Amino acid sequence: MRVLVTGGAGFIGSHLAAELLHRGAAVRTFDNLSSGARGNLAAIAGQVEAVDGDLRDVAAVIRATEGIEVVYHLAADASAPRSVADPRTCYDVNVTGTLNLLEAARKAGCRRVVFASSSAVYGDDPILPKRETMIPRPSSPYASSKLAGEDLCAVFGRSYGLETVALRFFNVYGPRQDPNGPYAPVIPRFIAALRRGEPATIFGDGEQTRDFVYVEDVVRALVLAATAPDIVGGPYNVASGMAVTLNRLVSILGDLLAQPPRVHHAPERPGDVRHSAADTSAIRAGLGWEPEISLRTGLSRMLAS
Repeated sequence: MRVLVTGGAGFIGSHLAAELLHRGAAVRTFDNLSSGARGNLAAIAGQVEAVDGDLRDVAAVIRATEGIEVVYHLAADASAPRSVADPRTCYDVNVTGTLNLLEAARKAGCRRVVFASSSAVYGDDPILPKRETMIPRPSSPYASSKLAGEDLCAVFGRSYGLETVALRFFNVYGPRQDPNGPYAPVIPRFIAALRRGEPATIFGDGEQTRDFVYVEDVVRALVLAATAPDIVGGPYNVASGMAVTLNRLVSILGDLLAQPPRVHHAPERPGDVRHSAADTSAIRAGLGWEPEISLRTGLSRMLAS
């Protein structure tokens, strides 16, 4: 099977590319390296066809999809706070870029597109856990752009017969996650600070909750979404199904690092969601998928990597 992984030099994409190679697929990655890095693919360099390109470049996207059977669309401008500051770039990449990719995949005769959406589409609806049947309430341009991507996938399925599956990722974590920058994900940011002996910065009171899912579990869901029959459509939540406060997360990391953690509370950021936890019954039924890596185990593996 010939596959394309957009965002293939990124955190999740590089793990997916390695797993697909292990399963015997011919892998092409497509990345503009704005947040991904060639070093993420160092272990499989020479075994994948790594293409530099941007989703906003129609000609580059067309070339990337040539001869491809399955597309995993992970590339995105993936920060809610950054999207509040710069909504136009977010939409250009996440909406127009997704349209470019779907159109290219359709014309290239690709069989299926697996789209990486986000739990952000649920917004701050107070009902927990989040179920796919809930009416989305995006609270940032990023969340809105991901919902638009889901809609585009559904439309291409109905209009052109292109098989598409949308997976709503919750808070993915694991090795190779970048701790740097103002919009870095919370777990690698906490780990980097605590290892330096500095306080972990929490935006808000720390009682906000997140549903953390380990990257190996996410990769299994992606692989299943491309190969399982009769699951076209979605969306499907990809999550642990467990809500953890950020204060509790810092406490667990302190235990694993054998040091008392210190915390600095900063003002809440615009676009951040207060509480998040998923119902995973749909993906369990549709894909036979369920998370296998507990938070403590996943954090231990991340610290050891």
